[in-house]
Amino acid sequence: MKARYGLLLAVVAGAAALVSAGAAVRSAPGAGASEAITGMWTAEPATWKAASPTGPLVQLALTRRRGTHGSSQHSNPVALAELRGLTGDQMSADASSVSFTLERDAGRFSFEGSFRRGEGAGHFTFAPRPEFVAAMRGLGYTVDDEKLYSMAILDVSREFVRQLDALGYSRLELDQLLSLRIHGADPAFIREVKELGYDPLSVDDLVSFRIHGATPDFIRAMQSLGQSRLSAEDLVSLRIHGASPEFVRGLRELGYDHVSAEDLVSLRIHGVGPEFIREMKSLGYDRVPVEELVSMRIHGVSPEFVRRVQASRGAVSIERLVDMRIHGQER
Repeated sequence: MKARYGLLLAVVAGAAALVSAGAAVRSAPGAGASEAITGMWTAEPATWKAASPTGPLVQLALTRRRGTHGSSQHSNPVALAELRGLTGDQMSADASSVSFTLERDAGRFSFEGSFRRGEGAGHFTFAPRPEFVAAMRGLGYTVDDEKLYSMAILDVSREFVRQLDALGYSRLELDQLLSLRIHGADPAFIREVKELGYDPLSVDDLVSFRIHGATPDFIRAMQSLGQSRLSAEDLVSLRIHGASPEFVRGLRELGYDHVSAEDLVSLRIHGVGPEFIREMKSLGYDRVPVEELVSMRIHGVSPEFVRRVQASRGAVSIERLVDMRIHGQER
């Protein structure tokens, strides 16, 4: 493993020298043309994510220097088919020099370097597309070099902006456009959640949905279980605390059919699951209100504690069980 990464670092070091030597490269002059951006790249198969509809994915990481302001890094999965001039055979070769490009609406990335056993590294140049800058300016956006570079990496295209506009998301800030792209809240996702009744949602809500996994499938599953009036905040809270459709289904099987989102979250926070409810039912505590179930867990009224109390005192109310635990009475 050390040898493998040492080999990759050696290639990156060579790329760094190339980048340093080419730091003064500029784009061709023209309306809206900007200084070309150079940097280093690394790539490997994106095994952590399913292949795209067009084939396998490559995890492409780009690092560029920003003068005296340090550096910026981006790492995104890109379809191999989009990397023109690069093949899977070249990536898997023992030693393969490569030259390939990535076309974006905002400009073109040109890559040079090499691959060894699936891992590649080298240097790149990004040449902005003046007509893209002009078009974005016409839409009211002032795009500096850094934002233009980020828009190209994340594929924030004119079509992306137009589709958002058609869905009611007009005149968004550039940072909002980038955030939607970073987190995968694309027009297709927005259309799906709209069809499920979540319209309109703020950009922050859309991003939060994606970050926490409030997917259309999750929403549909919860709606099928009677949770049809959940707010955007409810959905995110349920996901954060692990109140899954399976959890809700387990509660319904025990007679808890109409539990609010707030109560579902409370049950999860305090560790009240179907198994705990079943054990309490077997001990004679059936249809216990959510508030009392939570109170039992907060104060440590476990099935084992109940059995000890019942062995010495017989049937005891939940209120009395909680009071005993609070005051340290074990029997």
